[in-house]
Amino acid sequence: MTFVSSRWVRVAERVTVSKMTRPRSPLVYSTEYSVQSWPREHRFVMSKFHDLADSLREDGYLTGPHVHVPEYPPESLIERVHDSGYVRAFNNGTLTDKNLREIGFRGLWSPELVRRTNLEVAGTVLAAELALESGLACNLGGGTHHAHRDRGSGFTIFNDLAVAAVALLDKGVDRVLICDLDVHQGDGTASMFKERPEVCTFSMHCQSNFPFRKCQSTVDIGLEDGVGDEEYLRILKDQLPFVLKAFQPEFVLYDAGVDPHVDDELGRLNLTDDGLFARDVFVMTECLSRGIPVAGVIGGGYHRDRRVLGRRHSILHRAAETVWEQQSIASKSWA
Repeated sequence: MTFVSSRWVRVAERVTVSKMTRPRSPLVYSTEYSVQSWPREHRFVMSKFHDLADSLREDGYLTGPHVHVPEYPPESLIERVHDSGYVRAFNNGTLTDKNLREIGFRGLWSPELVRRTNLEVAGTVLAAELALESGLACNLGGGTHHAHRDRGSGFTIFNDLAVAAVALLDKGVDRVLICDLDVHQGDGTASMFKERPEVCTFSMHCQSNFPFRKCQSTVDIGLEDGVGDEEYLRILKDQLPFVLKAFQPEFVLYDAGVDPHVDDELGRLNLTDDGLFARDVFVMTECLSRGIPVAGVIGGGYHRDRRVLGRRHSILHRAAETVWEQQSIASKSWA
């Protein structure tokens, strides 16, 4: 069965062979990203992290010293952006049914869910730290952009993008751009940084899609239903360079959600595998060519076929490896 476009897979395969004897773009992954006891019928496909890892492993991407495992984070890290009472209530299992229903996980709290949620945030922070050193790194999770300061929403509990942005600021980075290309607006991230001018939130999403009450990002681009590859890439190539020039970020956190895909069950846009690959290559190349490090996260994606979804999410990491090769990043100094 064919899961993805053959054209970009062939490109990725050439890169895989040529990189065997060279440094590769850092990846961050924990086997605990997926909750094993998760109900198979749930709209949020919890197995997708495992399936993504399998897809990359099958093609030789997920072995070697470039693969890093996050450590469980202290609550104080999460509390840099989230209300401490909310953090502790989730971690201790005392969130109300109403809170869990708003997240979309009613009746599904477990210590395993707590662990994977915290590790996913730590994974994005680690990817950001690795990108500061190497120029580019990607998490095999992350993109939980609907989580607000004191509540979760839309299958997201803690906002990894917000935590990573503040962690970067704490490390001395002056300006962080969050480039959010998930099909849904990053309302939680926007709300957290609406009074933080050192963080620019750029969201290009389907306007009619969730959340139906949107928060104002620094830059919002709401697309009409049905936008496909050509129009999408035209708008992105017009807007992102403008934002980079105007804001002058020192670091970019990139949410590469695959839910703009034509076959996504919650998407409403019409991008193809080739379109997503071109999008990811453009974003990372545009940033790196300006000397701006990038950390990528996988964002949203919804499809009942686990293998299809895992393979689709792997587009980010295959694109990153292509850009790593094209930009000769390993030979550059980013410190």
